[in-house]
Amino acid sequence: MENNKPLTLPPDSLPRDGRFGSGPSKVRAQQLAAIQNPPMGTSHRRAGVRDVVGAIQSGLAQLFNLPDGYEVVLGNGGASALWDAITFNLVDERAQAAVVGEFSGKAARAVERAPWLSAPVVRRVDYGQVIECESAPGIDTYIYAHNETSTGATTPLKRFGDADALTVVDGTSIAGGIDSDISAADFYYFSPQKCFGADGGLWLAFASPAALERIERLSSQRWTPDFLNLQLAVTNSRKAQTLNTPAVATLLMIENQIGWMLGEGGLPAMETRTRASSGAIYEWAEAREFASPFIAPEFRSPVVCTIDFADDVDAAAIAQTLREYSIVDIEPYRSLGRNQLRISTFPAIETDDVVRLLAAIDAVVAAQVA
Repeated sequence: MENNKPLTLPPDSLPRDGRFGSGPSKVRAQQLAAIQNPPMGTSHRRAGVRDVVGAIQSGLAQLFNLPDGYEVVLGNGGASALWDAITFNLVDERAQAAVVGEFSGKAARAVERAPWLSAPVVRRVDYGQVIECESAPGIDTYIYAHNETSTGATTPLKRFGDADALTVVDGTSIAGGIDSDISAADFYYFSPQKCFGADGGLWLAFASPAALERIERLSSQRWTPDFLNLQLAVTNSRKAQTLNTPAVATLLMIENQIGWMLGEGGLPAMETRTRASSGAIYEWAEAREFASPFIAPEFRSPVVCTIDFADDVDAAAIAQTLREYSIVDIEPYRSLGRNQLRISTFPAIETDDVVRLLAAIDAVVAAQVA
């Protein structure tokens, strides 16, 4: 409805930090301070930056309690580049992919379009629902998203297939926000602009011995562009560097965030934070006649909350109004086309700010329908 009632939100009632975007996400002040001095502005091939990469690798191994034999691999280009790289160096012949949203759909499209692979088995559901992979003969790689950033749906982390099959999992927006058993995946990858509060353009992954063997074998058998060659990423990561120049500021922000996470109590403490914030949103929505969670309770994400609104409430207008108060990036994913808000609850976001955001939404809705 058209809003004809003036709205004034008292400054002391607003979130202290209004960044609730699902990526790029809120960056803590300490992370920004970390990029003010060297090794910023120095070579990524030299000790200063390589020490940072090494600290990221050891910190992630500690944070996620990586199983023996797993390696932390870094590469340039973000998840978008990695989806293509997977088709070259991780899928042997035929993959199965589960699609529950836009990003899991992009991963599936990469294997569908690769002419050197057999047509994949793609399991799809309407957005807002969840479907899992299913073990089947003839499948050597299973691909799915641990958390679908576009819809706010979480898929259980588990392994599929026989002993020779690989399970490849997109943990982009949930890695660092929930306590996970990485042994359930062979190649678990994520981006730094979500729970780790850094910038994009880089991907990080935990690779099992089986995944490392598959990468080495396929990279020697199959022509692969250097930028997408996962064996080159592995080789460079073992030297604590990337194939080409990374954004050093991003590395420094990741390192600082990992240190903060470990200092706060590791992944169990991060999950406590994200579940407190997301729980406040879901409880709020369930208590309102004009709002409802988009995702069924058993699949609701602890880090990306999607809330549908009644037809007589304009979610886009809510987001636009709150932007005027420096509360930003709560619009729904652009292609979903829903009357919806999407609110991230990554570890750096304070639950008190989430509660203040919800009160602000209440005030805007009250003004809309008055």
